[in-house]
Amino acid sequence: MIVVALLSLLPLAIWIGLLVVRDGFWLARDTDAGMAPSPASWPTVVAIVPARDEAEVVGSAVASLVAQDYPGTLRIMLIDDGSSDGTGGIARRAAQGSDRLAVIEGTSPPAGWTGKLWAMRGGVAQAGEAAAYLWFTDADIAHAPDTLRALVARSEHDGLALNSLMAELRCDSLAEKAMIPAFVLFFQMLYPFARVNRPRARMAAAAGGCMLVRREALDRAGGLAAIADAIIDDCAMGVAMKRQGPIRLSLTRRSVSLRPYGGWSEIVAMISRSAYAQLDYSPLLLAGTLAGLTLMFVAPPAFAVFGQGGARLAGASAWLAMAVCFQPMLRFYRRSPLWGVALPAIGVVYGAATALSAWQHQRGRGGMWKGRAQARMQR
Repeated sequence: MIVVALLSLLPLAIWIGLLVVRDGFWLARDTDAGMAPSPASWPTVVAIVPARDEAEVVGSAVASLVAQDYPGTLRIMLIDDGSSDGTGGIARRAAQGSDRLAVIEGTSPPAGWTGKLWAMRGGVAQAGEAAAYLWFTDADIAHAPDTLRALVARSEHDGLALNSLMAELRCDSLAEKAMIPAFVLFFQMLYPFARVNRPRARMAAAAGGCMLVRREALDRAGGLAAIADAIIDDCAMGVAMKRQGPIRLSLTRRSVSLRPYGGWSEIVAMISRSAYAQLDYSPLLLAGTLAGLTLMFVAPPAFAVFGQGGARLAGASAWLAMAVCFQPMLRFYRRSPLWGVALPAIGVVYGAATALSAWQHQRGRGGMWKGRAQARMQR
């Protein structure tokens, strides 16, 4: 009984430690800082949009880019990455004749490149030397009209090499309500934004849906070739850029995801696409991660329901601590606080998706995205 009681305290200690010492990641407070003072002159920006079979969402995304109220020169390059659904034509119609948009036909990625990064490289190659900033944004993200102005003003004022916004993700279906706020919570657990934004901290990350990159910093880092095979390309970009200067990563409502994640199977597929890559394809790290997830998410409700005395109290307290941890993110996504009670079950689904990711990689289908198994090049 003493051993069980002591074991039950371990999950509680973990959750209290996360709440207290992990840079306040759970508070969801590192939101977009808003508009900095305007620079003396507005630099030229080229927006680069890699797009592959995005007919459902690309029109709204492109329209939001064309409508940017940016005072400087803005050009938009959509790289049509082998689409079969008319993505490029829809983008042209959405631009309504604006001379800001150019649609470029992409080519198949060579060995050593993921499809998205190869498409992004095509946009960089066409951007020209006048571009002081490159705005990498996805074909399923719509931006408020002042988004670019705010990004550039903040980057110029703070001397940022990278300024990235974590877009507000779709959260409509039951599966999305359960899994999407937790997805952002777990991302912040891995990469506390306050630590990412601290210049002297080694931690770095970014959100791929919206990344404003200083061109000269990217060139110094070796360009996109330096991260060509990265499945988690946004975090790889964050690491590369932080070696060149300060970076910033923020939550925002300025940029929103248009893509419906759908039901449980679609969301599990999204998670499994990159989970094993996050673990560097290491079976040892996979085993440790699954053990840790079991301790954090399975043990507390098990002790709370089946334990006795102190073990039951410790389990219930750990369950309460994780529910408290979830509340600020639930508020950000306008979800009921009762979802906090379900976090153990949500954690189990994420653990299962991580195991599935490793299994898919062993079958040569790792990093599967729109017909491309992009992790096959990985060790």
